[in-house]
Amino acid sequence: MLIKRAPMFKASEITDLKLYCNRREFMVGAAALALFPTVAAATSTPSGQPLKATRNPAFNNSDAATKFESATTYNNFYEFGVNKEDPARLAHTLRPRPWTVQVDGHVAKPKTYDVNDLLRLSPLEERVYALRCVEGWSMVIPWIGFPLASLLKRVEPTGQAKFVEFTTLLDPEQFPAQRKGLLNFSSLDWPYVEGLRLDEAMHPLTLLTVGMYGQVLPNQNGAPIRVVVPWKYGFKSAKSIVRIRLVSDQPKTAWEKAQPQEYGFYSNVNPMVDHPRWSQASERRIGEFLRRKTPMFNGYADQVGSLYAGMDLRKYF
Repeated sequence: MLIKRAPMFKASEITDLKLYCNRREFMVGAAALALFPTVAAATSTPSGQPLKATRNPAFNNSDAATKFESATTYNNFYEFGVNKEDPARLAHTLRPRPWTVQVDGHVAKPKTYDVNDLLRLSPLEERVYALRCVEGWSMVIPWIGFPLASLLKRVEPTGQAKFVEFTTLLDPEQFPAQRKGLLNFSSLDWPYVEGLRLDEAMHPLTLLTVGMYGQVLPNQNGAPIRVVVPWKYGFKSAKSIVRIRLVSDQPKTAWEKAQPQEYGFYSNVNPMVDHPRWSQASERRIGEFLRRKTPMFNGYADQVGSLYAGMDLRKYF
């Protein structure tokens, strides 16, 4: 698979955020832009709508945030295609309003939530997390959301719940790469499914995410709701979620089914376990020229290392 690298930008070449958003609105038209409600509003609002959240200093990253334009134009979102520019180019087809998320499985109180309801469950907070992709590049992004644990506690997992399964929307009209014969990435079995162990899902770092950079989540970044698990490779952070199911058996995830020798269930960032086709010992931060050493668990070892005490991380990769 051809891996394209992001272009290097000079400061003078970075488009102003307001101009960038206005340009996209002009090109695709208001009717095709992503719609998402604020907490107080009952009607939908255009993509780029500000989303207020309080910065949580406990989860800050000391590195400079990646430029907004880089973070929204260099993405993996295979429902739109295999190239990094495909999500930004094609994401206007996604209609994130109206949107519901079904939460069920081994829970005492299953419920289907409207996105408005989810936003009211817990105060929104901004966290600056590093996101590392298995191809060897990384970004630092100010995400907006709330702990996934806040939602899971409300539905009351039963003793049978051991894992959490996430399912992305299946709709070829909105996701062109799901259409057979047209941009179809045939190695993946749609819908896209990801999963976490229950203790991973309940960890304070795991964020149910609805925004980034002070605004609602752009379509190409997983609108209207996604999960962010910062100590794992980026493909574990499921996008455009429509179902969260608590199960007793380990979910068979999309990439495990497609290429089990390359993508394990855990997929923790681990510089000592290489991908079969490239080293994971170093990474390149988007916007930087030089590579840097990859930290264990993407820099979150102190917070999550205890989750894997006694495990052989080469076997359970």
